[in-house]
Amino acid sequence: MRIGIGLPNAIPDTPADQLVEWAKRAEERGFSGLVTIDRIAYPSHDSLATFAAVATATSSIGLMTNILLAPVYPVPVLAKTAATIDQISGGRFTLGLAPGGRADDYAVTGRDFHRRGAVFDDALDTMHRAWRGEPLAEGSHPSTQPPTRDHKVPIMVGGASDKAVERAARWGVGWTAGGTPPEVAGPVAAKVRDAWRRAGREGEPRLAALAYFSLGSDADQGSRDYLRHYYGFLGGYADTIAESALRSEDAIKTAVSAFADAGFNELYLDPTVASLNQIDRLGDMVL
Repeated sequence: MRIGIGLPNAIPDTPADQLVEWAKRAEERGFSGLVTIDRIAYPSHDSLATFAAVATATSSIGLMTNILLAPVYPVPVLAKTAATIDQISGGRFTLGLAPGGRADDYAVTGRDFHRRGAVFDDALDTMHRAWRGEPLAEGSHPSTQPPTRDHKVPIMVGGASDKAVERAARWGVGWTAGGTPPEVAGPVAAKVRDAWRRAGREGEPRLAALAYFSLGSDADQGSRDYLRHYYGFLGGYADTIAESALRSEDAIKTAVSAFADAGFNELYLDPTVASLNQIDRLGDMVL
């Protein structure tokens, strides 16, 4: 099991330069990768801009959006930006993508929330065409510089629907589970493995999961306040999410073991407070 850590890009009032310091310390401690979570209609730092900066400040740690709301972006721009970060990072960047489920993210970008699945499917095809160097309009030049690996940026697909499973097997290098417990995520991961084999894909898919954490009594209240705010659109269920974060060594080690037993090979522990000491506290437990 590879253990990564999230960047606190979505925690309000986190200074942008602290994201770079966080990334450098996470790499020094030996975490396998860094991830961001992404929203548009929320006071967070942009995932792609964050990784452009983090890529120049680190040299070995993996980088992944987990996840980016693909249908809200102009597809050629997203393909170009992803290919650029891929080159800046020396091939360390993975694009985690999903349609998302918040209508306000679509409202503020003028996108059709109800067509997001179809738009996502078109985007997956168009991005791969762009990365292969195909012009996207008659008479135009190719839109991107070539990515570093096999003319594509690796994609991890998010979402728990049968359609998400199909997308992961067709377009992705694997599947990512966002903020769901292993007993819920595990059966979807099994479907992805089955779909992978049916599609004739070689090897095994990457299977990644994300779980929220905070460590130390000084972080408890801030952690709960952030999760209630971020998931406030869910009403009372936001309290359930706020209470479900991993907040002890036993809880974290149990989660690592449970996700491994469920077939996952990557786990990203996502911070709910932005204090740099969270990196060392977590590293002391899991690395």
